[in-house]
Amino acid sequence: MKLDPRARYTKTHEWVRLDGPEATCGITDYAQTQLSDVVYVELPDVGDVFSQGDAFGVIESVKAAADCYMPMSGQITAVNEALSTAPELVNKDPYGEGWLIRFRPTKPSEWDALMSPEEYEKFVAEEEAKGGR
Repeated sequence: MKLDPRARYTKTHEWVRLDGPEATCGITDYAQTQLSDVVYVELPDVGDVFSQGDAFGVIESVKAAADCYMPMSGQITAVNEALSTAPELVNKDPYGEGWLIRFRPTKPSEWDALMSPEEYEKFVAEEEAKGGR
């Protein structure tokens, strides 16, 4: 399982990375592996506002469809338009070209409650031991 050492993680398998006043978000390598081949990604509109934990999009794979949840409250500033024609980027590069959204966090303190890469790795191991996500 690949991890981005600069990111923080949620229990719903999203990652978020702060880049100045904006944050970038996607699904984790573990999540894309569990979904298998991604065939469609539905993303919000730029300007939409969400609270932490709100569903902001849907990822469909050959195996299942899954909601994506906001790791922090914020306003969408960009969506990854490349995913409309190449959703497989989520599988190929989940922490790079497969990013989903960029947003401006409205409650920066929510960052502190997210899991570090080490904590996320431990969380996934515990979930796997229980029999899945």
